[in-house]
Amino acid sequence: IPDVLRCAHLQKELLVAAIDALNHKSKKGGGYMVYSTCSVAVAENEEVVNYLLSKRDVKLVDTGLDFGKPGFTRFEHKRFHPSLALTRRFYPHVHNMDGFYVAKIQKLSDSRKGEEDKKKEDATSNDVEGNEVEAKGEKSKAENNSKSNENKHKNSKKKKGKKRSEASTDEINAEEKVSKKRAKISYPTIKKQNQQKKKTNAKITKPRRMKVTGM
Repeated sequence: IPDVLRCAHLQKELLVAAIDALNHKSKKGGGYMVYSTCSVAVAENEEVVNYLLSKRDVKLVDTGLDFGKPGFTRFEHKRFHPSLALTRRFYPHVHNMDGFYVAKIQKLSDSRKGEEDKKKEDATSNDVEGNEVEAKGEKSKAENNSKSNENKHKNSKKKKGKKRSEASTDEINAEEKVSKKRAKISYPTIKKQNQQKKKTNAKITKPRRMKVTGM
């Protein structure tokens, strides 16, 4: 089994290299290639072709053979591309010949599916990262704006409080000035009235009687 798996891995690399070397625009041959093995092992046949379908822009076409069994589209727990039914299997006990496997492959373009998928994934990830960065920048801007608005609101409140405190202190000072003026005006009047009363009491005196003597 390890030898079979090692050979299967080598066959995948050889088949991919052969497809890369094939000219799909050629007028002679039309970009077709036949993959054939003298084995009936699934690891060397269907698995190898299925691997190629997932890595390169190719498709399977009819082999043009009237005999043989169709290739497997499933084997045990493994599932393969449905077009693998176009391939052909030949068994010694059925067809009275050595075991063979035949697949006819057409190359459609030079594109590589694996690399294109990676490029698409990288592009989408870059777009997602760019959108995340933009979203973070917008959030930070909104947060900064909200903070600046809060600071402005707080500063305006502080200014209003200062104005109110200044106005209240001005009112208190004005009231104190008025009370002082009233005190200055009221106290002297009371003293003058008391002095006037004392003076009037001093002036009012009874006249003395004079004794009249005879001549």
